[in-house]
Amino acid sequence: MSDLTLVLLGAGNSTRFGLPVKKQWLRIGDLPLWLFVAKRFEKMYNFANIIITAPKDEMPFFQKYCDYLIVTGGDTRQESIKNALFYVQTPYVLISDIARVCVQQDVLNRLIQNKEKADCIAPFIPSPDTVVYKNETLQRDEVKLIQTPQLSKATILQKALQTEQEFTDESSAIKAIRGEVLYVAGDIRQRKLTYKEDLHFLDCLTPPSPTTLSGTGFDVHAFCENRALYLGGEKIDFHLGLAGHSDADVALHAIIDALLGASGFGDIGELFPDNDEAFKDIDSKILLQHCVKILRQCGFAIAHIDLTILAQQPKLSPYKQKIQKRIASLLGVEKYQVNIKATTTEKLGFIGRSEGIAAQAIATLDYFDWSRK
Repeated sequence: MSDLTLVLLGAGNSTRFGLPVKKQWLRIGDLPLWLFVAKRFEKMYNFANIIITAPKDEMPFFQKYCDYLIVTGGDTRQESIKNALFYVQTPYVLISDIARVCVQQDVLNRLIQNKEKADCIAPFIPSPDTVVYKNETLQRDEVKLIQTPQLSKATILQKALQTEQEFTDESSAIKAIRGEVLYVAGDIRQRKLTYKEDLHFLDCLTPPSPTTLSGTGFDVHAFCENRALYLGGEKIDFHLGLAGHSDADVALHAIIDALLGASGFGDIGELFPDNDEAFKDIDSKILLQHCVKILRQCGFAIAHIDLTILAQQPKLSPYKQKIQKRIASLLGVEKYQVNIKATTTEKLGFIGRSEGIAAQAIATLDYFDWSRK
């Protein structure tokens, strides 16, 4: 049984990255970066457990991709580590940032081989340039540029982090309580992904797969009185509205479900539960825009939407162009990427009896191609 747990930190917000996609969600082939890094580590060593920290609102999406233990990250790197350490049951813990994407096997071997020699084992590379600190030139040979992953004794690290002081890495925290730190050779190839320009220097990464993803969505609502009718984000001139927890826009709800289906992120009920008062009578345009924001941050690009609205009445042909324009605007795509169809059911069924309206949508997604940026 291994005595080492791996913790990967993936709860950052990528504010410095410079692309609309969070860096942990860049696709490497078909895998999001955080999963690519986890699998890369898994091939290099048989860890007792792998724990990944994630933003609270993205945890359900992380969990749909893997069986690793996903833990809520904190507002800082240190808070995320403390949250993860609560689940560590081995004497040693290896902590790395998802952004440290090209960790080398020989560096990992050196960390593990020296784990009993100090409270924390940290890799470093020497500085190739002159270093000036507070206008004073330092002795370059004495400067170490510290990398991750770092291997620590779990109990020592937990003790070191019981403070309000913020540390940028584990070795600094352990040094602060007079723990022993051993530095071993790192590797320049372990460059950290901080800015989009760094992507050109990380040779372990491959471009996203050209895979096209598709999903379907369906929604239906019954007519009701004393409520406005909204379809595709447009107000329709009709004497009845649709009953529902939100504004009951079946067209936008079907599109949301189709987008979530294509991305593998579940369904509209998971994202916007109908027992949550926060969504009571909410404008469905807001729901769709939130869904689109999530997909973009998580590495998807919307390629096409095909929407069919099934209604015996009212007649929707006068509204199709407006609905197309509105949906394209909400999705942030061109009009030609949205197709709108409206049909009756020839007076058959509940739709034919004018008891309600249904909508069906097909969404097509691509992966955001970071390799062209």
